[in-house]
Amino acid sequence: MSAPSAEYDLDACAALQREEWEVLEAIHPDCISGDPSKGLIRLEVPVDLPGSTAVVLASDSTIESGSSSSSGPSTPQTISLTTLPPILLDICLPSTYPYTPPQVRAVHATYSWLSLDGLREALAGKWEEGQGVLYTWVEWIRSGEFLEELSMSTIIEGRRTIWIVHPTPALLLPSLEGYNSSTQAARFSQNSYECEVCMTSIKGARCIMLSCSHVFCRSCLEDFWGLCIREGDVGRVGCPDPECVKEHREATEEDVRRVVTEEEILRWKWLRLKRALEKDPTLVHCPMALCQTPVPRPQNVEDGSPWERLRICPDCGYSFCAYCKRTWHGPVANCPISATKLILQEYMALAEGSPERKKMEVRYGRITLQRLVTEYEEERAFHEWLERCTGTPCPGCDLRVEKHSGCNHMTCVRCKEHYCYRCGQRLDRHHPYKHFSTPGLRCFSKLFDVESIDDEWQPVEGFDVI
Repeated sequence: MSAPSAEYDLDACAALQREEWEVLEAIHPDCISGDPSKGLIRLEVPVDLPGSTAVVLASDSTIESGSSSSSGPSTPQTISLTTLPPILLDICLPSTYPYTPPQVRAVHATYSWLSLDGLREALAGKWEEGQGVLYTWVEWIRSGEFLEELSMSTIIEGRRTIWIVHPTPALLLPSLEGYNSSTQAARFSQNSYECEVCMTSIKGARCIMLSCSHVFCRSCLEDFWGLCIREGDVGRVGCPDPECVKEHREATEEDVRRVVTEEEILRWKWLRLKRALEKDPTLVHCPMALCQTPVPRPQNVEDGSPWERLRICPDCGYSFCAYCKRTWHGPVANCPISATKLILQEYMALAEGSPERKKMEVRYGRITLQRLVTEYEEERAFHEWLERCTGTPCPGCDLRVEKHSGCNHMTCVRCKEHYCYRCGQRLDRHHPYKHFSTPGLRCFSKLFDVESIDDEWQPVEGFDVI
């Protein structure tokens, strides 16, 4: 196919070569290297797959046997990739190119993932006399179209699947996954993304892509998640995207570790454990001041049995009663009344200024007894306020909520239980308002409590004179 150089205008050939090289430099600068004036260039073209494509790695023996369902080391392995390692082409451009074909001196696939049989012939078939072929080669390889011509791409259940035959698929698999991960990280760092929190376009190097594929700037996530962890609202440590918020999707430990400090990680894990334990109504904390370990109910104990009061701390080994929090006193003996409580009850039953009361003040100390009385009155007032000013407790974790006005559909901040503030009934989380819209139910048409306002503003005497 070659012809003497005298038959072609070498200046025109050189101009066409420079023009094609400038196009490649403008569109694919990372794929080309070398000096076209010397006739030697190299193309390093990665293979971009559309979306997440299934890639099946199979050995030669598996393909020859025609079985893909056998178990063992020859079983095909399937992974999802968005890119494949690049293919390297060492090309010699004759002075008469593009009127004569370029010479492919060497072809190599990174990690040797591709069998090169037939690739040279397919590349040579793309050349047409007088037309540059380098850009066509780059696009043909980069888009992955060559995989179909080499019969490596098939459609399985409506999804494109790439078949790679390799002598050792188990060794090739980590190389392909590592290259895919590093390429995705590099592209993520170079691109710009709009943070949905601060509405600012920021480079990917200063952003975080969560496991749900939503992207936010690192600064916003650090402030938001750090505040939630400090305030103990561990349920909000998740993706701030509205769709993920509706699904109550929380962040994984890997996502949290990429954002907050180690101290905040430890508190986040402790809060999650505490929240999970608090959902168990039978859980009791160890009464030892230096321990406080959550102690669950013993297993294999019948309901109503006196042994269900026994708790043994797994950390310090302290055995105690779940009712009185004192040392285990056996299944038969009743819980003893605190000595302090007995003294306080006796003191409060005596008349003010009586000789018996003064005698107790001398024995135990007047200031100490007055302090105990004050604490008792405060505790009693607190419980009275709870009963008077808070609605029914959460049916899931017994947490009480104070509400001045508004909707009676409550969502517990601790256990996420949906319930009615008026009657305490559990509500269907998917259809919570049926409880307020179904005729015949006690809370029908009582989603909002309407209260009359008795302290409305009234004009004072002489106001019209002002």
